[in-house]
Amino acid sequence: MGVDVKGIEDSVRDKAHLIGRITDEIDKVIVGQRGLVERLLVGILTGGHVLVEGVPGLAKTTAIKTLAAALKLEFKRIQFTPDLLPADLIGTLVFNPKSGDFSTRKGPVFANIVLADEINRAPGKVQSALLEAMQERQVTIGTETFPLPNPFLVMATQNPIEQEGTYPLPEAQIDRFMLKVKVTYPQIEEELSIMNRQTELPPASVSAVADCDDIRSLQKLMSDIYVDEKVKKYMLDLVFATREPEKYNLDLSPLIAYGASPRASIYLNLASRARAFLDSRGYVTPHDVKVTGMDVLRHRLIVSYEAEAEGMDSEAILQKIFDHIPVP
Repeated sequence: MGVDVKGIEDSVRDKAHLIGRITDEIDKVIVGQRGLVERLLVGILTGGHVLVEGVPGLAKTTAIKTLAAALKLEFKRIQFTPDLLPADLIGTLVFNPKSGDFSTRKGPVFANIVLADEINRAPGKVQSALLEAMQERQVTIGTETFPLPNPFLVMATQNPIEQEGTYPLPEAQIDRFMLKVKVTYPQIEEELSIMNRQTELPPASVSAVADCDDIRSLQKLMSDIYVDEKVKKYMLDLVFATREPEKYNLDLSPLIAYGASPRASIYLNLASRARAFLDSRGYVTPHDVKVTGMDVLRHRLIVSYEAEAEGMDSEAILQKIFDHIPVP
């Protein structure tokens, strides 16, 4: 039984106008940072979480807050600090002396979009509490288990230049983030526009152009987007080349300590589908895989000490893999 790609394409185009309206609202506030906004939309569409690395002042918080406003989703920001406790994040039981009972007070993680600001500033227990909630999409407080809202997206930020007093995320926990996005400085024309906008009074307001039902409808559509077997094989070749590079005639084994986990294949498939949808297509192309591949894989490939000694990071190794693996 063949796949009705044209029917899928029609469904995608019927819904794609919504993405255009969302990006138009975001553009009222955010100048540039198109890559970050696109990756956040990929996260919303697929239910994957996003780790963002960039110096302060690059509109990371503004971008996620504006996205939440455009989608009419509940937004909570959590500033991670060394004295933060898991209960500050997920909630706790509060004793009522009048009734002698305990009542549940839910934490800020019970929101549709959660910004975990400077996640590497909090100790391991707090990081683990958040990452468990991300993975299980539920939280246990006392003896009761509470589901998290749907949709649910966590955007965590890391500051790459200030490492004192930080608790780096273990590789196994970073793997739970679908994407790791690196945010760079704006171009000079973009920064001029940013300067000019900051003098506007009143500041631009964002209208809600979608809601939870719209997002869930779009998420359901992701599973219908067609991925050809050759494109799936291309995804698997990229992932397996990080584990067994010698089988692909790549002399990278001494540079790689650990290759990408099976989550990489799953997320590469999902992210490529979302990327196709953002381009109003009902099918995935190898270009979609390449565009999303670095963000899916950069935090999953662990380099060896030899690579560090040679000044090679995961991105440089992955670029060699992308350049070498033939595109179908």
